[in-house]
Amino acid sequence: VMKIPVKKGDRLSVGDIVVVLEAMKMQSNYKVNSDCVVREILVAEGDSVSSNQILMTLDIINEE
Repeated sequence: VMKIPVKKGDRLSVGDIVVVLEAMKMQSNYKVNSDCVVREILVAEGDSVSSNQILMTLDIINEE
């Protein structure tokens, strides 16, 4: 985990970056695809992660 530019309780909009991962010296930005709020962050910057590991939990915002 290279960077986590959000914190618990942050309100995010579609396209916001929630985590930056590095694999084989390439960085990948991971973005949300709906409006949401960060419920919990389960990793820290500098952590090594495995495939299918949950990095954070998000609550989707349904504004109708």
